[in-house]
Amino acid sequence: MITSSTPAEILLAPSEHAGTSEIVHGADLVIGTGRTRRFVGIEHGAAVSYFLVDYETGQGTGLHWHPYPETWVVLEGEATLTIGDRQLTATAGDTATVPTGAWHQFVNAGAERLKVLCIHASAVIIQTWADEPAPTASAERIDA
Repeated sequence: MITSSTPAEILLAPSEHAGTSEIVHGADLVIGTGRTRRFVGIEHGAAVSYFLVDYETGQGTGLHWHPYPETWVVLEGEATLTIGDRQLTATAGDTATVPTGAWHQFVNAGAERLKVLCIHASAVIIQTWADEPAPTASAERIDA
């Protein structure tokens, strides 16, 4: 229940200064096969980063974890999500959040392409892969 002591939003005065905001073109974010994009927030004055993945049937990420939460938004297709010891099925319109430090991965489990927005609650992308000994910032792997 929301009461006057627990506001649903915080209202602030708008800034008169727009800063240095610019459009970041999708073509400038392409990595790997050319269908996946990586946005590293710190490079653009943002406090979040993301991968926009576009996978064929059977493609997916490797097992990894982050020192911050990650939120997945399934835009198209069907994914099998592994978060810790749980496996879940998500389809277009579904959202799942991976807790800080949880091993996770996902795979395209459907017959069509899978498109997922993977939002990292960090201005830099830090990923530790199950097959790597130490974390890497803005890793070159295309997995999300």
